[in-house]
Amino acid sequence: MTTDPYQDSGPHFVLEDDKRKLPPPGRSEVKPQYVHHVAPKPPPEISQSVPEGKGSPRRCVKFTVAAVISLLLLLLLAGILLAYYFSSACVHGMQCGDGSCVWESQWCDGVTDCPAGQDEADCVRLHGSSFLLQIYTSKSWRTVCSHGWTEQQGRAGCQHLGHSRGTYFKSGQQQTDSDDGFLTVKSDFNPEASILQQLVLSNTCPNNSVVTLRCSDCGIGVNSSRAPGGQLASLGAWPWQVSLQLAGSHRCGGAIISPYWTITAAHCVARASSPGAWTVYAGMVDSLDTLFNPAYSVSHIVAHEGYNSLSRRNDIALMRLSKPLDFTASRNIGPVCLPNVGLNITSPQEGWITRFGRTVNGDSGSPHLMEAQVSLTDTADCNSSTTYNGRISQDMLCATEMEAAANICHADSGGPLVSLKDGVWWLIGDSIWGDRCTEQNKPSVYGNVTYFLDWIYRQMRKHQDD
Repeated sequence: MTTDPYQDSGPHFVLEDDKRKLPPPGRSEVKPQYVHHVAPKPPPEISQSVPEGKGSPRRCVKFTVAAVISLLLLLLLAGILLAYYFSSACVHGMQCGDGSCVWESQWCDGVTDCPAGQDEADCVRLHGSSFLLQIYTSKSWRTVCSHGWTEQQGRAGCQHLGHSRGTYFKSGQQQTDSDDGFLTVKSDFNPEASILQQLVLSNTCPNNSVVTLRCSDCGIGVNSSRAPGGQLASLGAWPWQVSLQLAGSHRCGGAIISPYWTITAAHCVARASSPGAWTVYAGMVDSLDTLFNPAYSVSHIVAHEGYNSLSRRNDIALMRLSKPLDFTASRNIGPVCLPNVGLNITSPQEGWITRFGRTVNGDSGSPHLMEAQVSLTDTADCNSSTTYNGRISQDMLCATEMEAAANICHADSGGPLVSLKDGVWWLIGDSIWGDRCTEQNKPSVYGNVTYFLDWIYRQMRKHQDD
């Protein structure tokens, strides 16, 4: 008997075609099947062609480069901001002359904070023909309430302007309104403190009565006929006129502005800047008067640092006397008033010039003080192509003689040009150059004293105790 090796040998494989020929299994033949499912293995990760172990250093390098670039950008931005800050005005303060800054509250507080003192330089001024006292504080000029004001504060105010300790005339009152408030005198008065430290802001002022301040009895002229044409000046007519002499000879004119100070032209002292070489005579109209008037020596000469001998720009200078003039000793000697801010003396305002020269007839006698009336000329007309063709700058002004026959308009270098306004004589110019001003369209040229007002007071303060 042949035995089939595959019979009853357990489960066997059946082709698909034979599957249909097998009867369905019985229920009893169906047995549960427990199948263990194994999760398919994920496909291998496709990595970049980066050598093993080098990915982390590469990322570190990228981060470092990004950080360095960001830092450089921040430094560039900071540099731009710093450059803008130093090249522009102070954002949260006031700028000193050297570019440094101080807080706004430090400006005009009576304490010097800027290296050159600019923060305390121009903090007190007199305004208009009434000499109204004004103090700069909190970016505004404010008037001072007269309530509690004494002559001690008046002297302190004059001293801050640049006058000597003994220079003070009087304080007055006038009524005025103020939208910015007032300054009032502190109750705890300290006579040694700066005037800026003796005042405090206030919203009110009794009767709106504010302070006027006169440091000297300036601007008083007497005994002149004031005739329009050029003529000999009478003694005492122009008490501020001085003769500035070198080696006993008249060299330039000048004007007294305080017991210690006279104003003249810078070109007068450019070649003779030694104070010891000069002698000043006051209260004279004739060269022979030097025999009867004291000679005053000079302690300091201050020429404007911006003086240009070619263009005659900034042609102004100050002379400080070694001892003060005594205005009470003679009515023939006295100061002319510096033009206060807001005085507004413009063309065609009339004025007067004085000079030491020969008589009108041109005789050979000794030089005598002469006077003539002039009229201020508009700067635009003076700068026309037919006149001075643009040579007149803002620190100059022009004046034309009103009577051609006088022929003295080309006055002494440094000689005064004065004008009468509201009963006071004001110094508005110092003679610097000009052609024969009696000729048509040829006025004489003067330094504009109003333009130099801050400079004048600054020099007076600087050499106050010399």
